[in-house]
Amino acid sequence: MERKKVLIVDDEQYIRQLVNKALGGDYTVVEASDGEEAINITRQLMPDLILMDILMPKLDGYTACHEIKRDEATSAIPVVMITGVGYELNKELAEKLGADGYITKPFNLQELMDKVKWYEPATCPVGS
Repeated sequence: MERKKVLIVDDEQYIRQLVNKALGGDYTVVEASDGEEAINITRQLMPDLILMDILMPKLDGYTACHEIKRDEATSAIPVVMITGVGYELNKELAEKLGADGYITKPFNLQELMDKVKWYEPATCPVGS
């Protein structure tokens, strides 16, 4: 069975390494350091889930999420924002731009794992 691909998008290398270490045993983790890179990798690799920071250089996470969600080829890929910006208005804006979820930094690794597993499609056959 092929491992699910998770794209972690964050300009902080430490966060990318932390997520990679937490998820790398069960998932294929791909990294991007800005929104522009995230869009390109998403179109090439079609990850099963994207974990995206908001505040990044070149292209912020809001804009990258919006671009991914408006592209018919990538619109069904869940995007979960992971950010230090925890204000309700920011969550609402992320949702309006297509984000499927929102995790506020600092986060605990169990919360992250639970969120990632929540977006996994059911693995049992229909009718069983």
